[in-house]
Amino acid sequence: MENGAVYSPTTEEDPGPVRGPRSGLAACFFPGRLVWYRHVLKGLQLVLSLLAFVCEEVVSQCTLCGGLYFFEFVSCSAFLLSLLMLIVYFTPLYEKIDATKIKSSDFYITPGIGCVFLLASIIFVSTHDKTAAEFAAIVFGFIASFMFLIDFLVMLREKRQESSLRKPENTTAPSALTEPLNA
Repeated sequence: MENGAVYSPTTEEDPGPVRGPRSGLAACFFPGRLVWYRHVLKGLQLVLSLLAFVCEEVVSQCTLCGGLYFFEFVSCSAFLLSLLMLIVYFTPLYEKIDATKIKSSDFYITPGIGCVFLLASIIFVSTHDKTAAEFAAIVFGFIASFMFLIDFLVMLREKRQESSLRKPENTTAPSALTEPLNA
């Protein structure tokens, strides 16, 4: 016997770089974790809060600046928090954090942002100087706050549907409860 027959290669050749269905930056983007209408709501929250922030930043002067500054803080915070939630939902961070914690955080963050954004928009309406940039910021602020609140209502509906699916049915017959045990 020759040594070549006994000691044949046991591993396959390296096929080289394999290009799968997704590579590069697309391999880190997983849009399938949310339903399509939640994608739309999250995208609208992000864009509208950014537009409200940009329109508010264009304002050059104000007489009662408290409402403007509060609106600035809230719109910037809403933009950053909605961006953070989208990053968590669409990247591999979702696997590193417990999914129930992510959904629970989103469930509480979204209505909080919506209510505070609505409050900031109402305060800004009462203190603005009636410029076009302020009107645009107010409109985008109200629409963004409604998008946050609509998203919360959608999450609330989904949560109730999940809990109704988990709830066991009552299989005990009512007549069995009135019969004696030793009959």
